[in-house]
Amino acid sequence: MNMGAASERGRIWRLMAHHVWQQVLKWVHGGPLFRLRPSSGVPARLLIAPQDLRTADATNAADIYGGRFLFAGQLVETRGLSPFELQGQHPDWQRDLHAFGWLRDLRAAESRISNQNARALVDDWINHCGSWHAIGWETPIVTRRVMAWLAHSPFVLEEGDHDFYRRFMKSLSRQVRYLRRTVNETPDGVERLRTALAIASACISMAGQGRFARQSIRRLDQELSRQILSDGGHISRNPRAIIDILADLLPVRQAFIAQGLELPAGMLQSVDRMMPMLRFFRHADGNLAHFNGMGSTPTDLLATILAYDDARGAAPVNVPYTGYQRLTGGNTVVVVDTGKPPDLMVSEDAHAGCLSFEMSSNLHRIVVNCGVSSRSNDVWRQVSRSTAAHSTATIDDTSSCRFLSEKPFGAWLGSPILSGPVNVPVTREDDDMGTRVIATHDGYASQFGVLHERDLRLAKDGSVLDGVDTFLPKGKLSPSHYFAIRFHLHPSLKCSLLRGGSAVLLVCKDGEAWEFDAPGVEVGLEESIYLSDVYGHRRTSQIVLSGSIQELPSLAWQFRRTAVARLSRRGTTDFDEELLPLED
Repeated sequence: MNMGAASERGRIWRLMAHHVWQQVLKWVHGGPLFRLRPSSGVPARLLIAPQDLRTADATNAADIYGGRFLFAGQLVETRGLSPFELQGQHPDWQRDLHAFGWLRDLRAAESRISNQNARALVDDWINHCGSWHAIGWETPIVTRRVMAWLAHSPFVLEEGDHDFYRRFMKSLSRQVRYLRRTVNETPDGVERLRTALAIASACISMAGQGRFARQSIRRLDQELSRQILSDGGHISRNPRAIIDILADLLPVRQAFIAQGLELPAGMLQSVDRMMPMLRFFRHADGNLAHFNGMGSTPTDLLATILAYDDARGAAPVNVPYTGYQRLTGGNTVVVVDTGKPPDLMVSEDAHAGCLSFEMSSNLHRIVVNCGVSSRSNDVWRQVSRSTAAHSTATIDDTSSCRFLSEKPFGAWLGSPILSGPVNVPVTREDDDMGTRVIATHDGYASQFGVLHERDLRLAKDGSVLDGVDTFLPKGKLSPSHYFAIRFHLHPSLKCSLLRGGSAVLLVCKDGEAWEFDAPGVEVGLEESIYLSDVYGHRRTSQIVLSGSIQELPSLAWQFRRTAVARLSRRGTTDFDEELLPLED
């Protein structure tokens, strides 16, 4: 067994030991002993209801009233039964049901019927699942339910009698107590931070929580300080994590202010750091770059969050702690992943995309990563995390990171990253000619004896992106290793090969055109798939450069904005090469 395999095996056993210990603690703190304990004092009333920033869809209210529940892409009809009595439904559907995020849709309907329906469904949950439910009492689901009940409590409690108010408060108090006992056993990362947010939110929203409030605020401050890096990124390196955290953190901050409480230092600093990071990952069309688990951007929620940004400063260009670089020139934006994989315990959604990049021009996405889709199954999830799904180089169709997929460990522990790049040195130069970033990663060093170096230079006016990919030997290099450098293209582009297959023309919907070429190597245009679209997976194309590392240890390529393409009378781009003269 080599050192790499031994190290990975050690990480697996570390994960297993951690998992078993967490399950034991969760059984002790939130298992049968917790369920048998009598309820302690019930808060007399709610003092404040934090705001729900997420967008509601009032059209769902009629379906819910009719017993039709569409969650996680699955429609279930209750046929007169309470949805909480149904058995055998998909776990993801049950999680969305028990999380009660759909209360915002009922509230948006602004009708007495939806109000009564909401109150009846909450009461059904208390009656059927208030003591225990295998999925409904998963800590992340309890967290989402507590936040939803608090945010929509004025709507749910409106016109309710005293007995319902008492049952509601008793159940809410019991769930918050469960969170306090199991927060340490919640999966690390966003879920644990959101649990700390839910506990703090409940403590300042319910009367008589003085001693718990101080403890919860201190815990929240610790989690924010630990998970939000100095440059504003999250320890998971996932841009979506910033959106999810701010969507819950901003209402809690407003609740603090409304209650006249002093804001914790960690809360103030975290918000100030995260806001610029959203702008860092944002392309001009409003979408965030697809790195490390980021899929389709909830543009409405993102706009709401950014409205809370008082500073509205420019996006940073270098975030070394999170591990990304941003190059800007004219109306062109390039975002590059130049970081190591996140820690083992928070790498469940991380990708093997080191040195991948995305590029946009004006409102057009040009080069993308395949991203992820909430509708994807486990197979597509594995595909989306592979290096081949990113706009970077692979060697022998192998990812630069190794994921846990062994049975039975994978079924218990998920698929975190066991190994990947350890050293990713980065240099950056900004001058009158533009911006240059050079980065190297050693993700292929142990298996293939190769370092991958990527040199990117974006012109000051954004019209040219020059790149050089170099494979540096580290030890004895086998002549049988082959590379493939991929540039996944956004599905809105029209692509065609030029000059006998030595270049590719990319045309945007409004006629803006870019040319890609790589001197000395055949340029391939192949099929790809775009996983980050809210309407499902979409076919697209990818530019592929391939060859032997020994014969082509260094390869230069270029994206260059060309003359704007003419549009046909039908309003579509005409791909006749004679009608698309390219600049010299």
